[in-house]
Amino acid sequence: MPLIEVKGLKKDYPLGKTTVHALRGIDLSVEEGELISIVGPSGCGKTTLLNIIGCIDHPTEGSIKIADKDITALNDKELTNMRLYKIGFIFQTFNLIPVLDVKENVEFPLLLMKDKTTINTKELNERVERLIEEVGLKEYIKHKPAELSGGQRQRVAIARALVTNPDIVLADEPTANLDSETGESILAIMKKLNEIEKTTFIFSTHNPDVLKYAKRIVRLKDGTIVGEDRL
Repeated sequence: MPLIEVKGLKKDYPLGKTTVHALRGIDLSVEEGELISIVGPSGCGKTTLLNIIGCIDHPTEGSIKIADKDITALNDKELTNMRLYKIGFIFQTFNLIPVLDVKENVEFPLLLMKDKTTINTKELNERVERLIEEVGLKEYIKHKPAELSGGQRQRVAIARALVTNPDIVLADEPTANLDSETGESILAIMKKLNEIEKTTFIFSTHNPDVLKYAKRIVRLKDGTIVGEDRL
């Protein structure tokens, strides 16, 4: 059974008197533990597809299942829980909390779910510190985001996305605001954590230089899948 199963997915946006067809019938299956890159030019539907998989946006038509649960049938509370417990997010703008240090930013999602988890405080701290070490920021654990480079901030975001032990991590253009060398190091970290944590990663990009880090490439154009490559 696929971890993610998308069938006939369409998304339309009204734009004045016209309608933008962002997705035009996407069929996609994702197995547990895959590392997938969604590739295509700006405006091809990459972000829209990730937002729908991530329970941030709703499709106009079609179905999407995560762990055999139809997310299009969930209410707002159920979608919030799906985002909190099943899905991690890495944004190109990092979205860190400025007043919190590295450790506090990484552990923040755990605080949101702490009353609902059986993991004790010691185990939570150990997981947070282990992930910070895995992304190479052990010596920066008390630094605030303003004291970090762009690449370091994105590493914090990766650790934060993984801290709840999600089934899926979604990364929308995670290297877009980084120089090429730093961007490649971020993708290398994601690939390493995919292998260590066995977490499913789906990242979007329009940069062909980062495709070597994916195990599967899905090519989008004008809201449709036009090809796939398995590496």
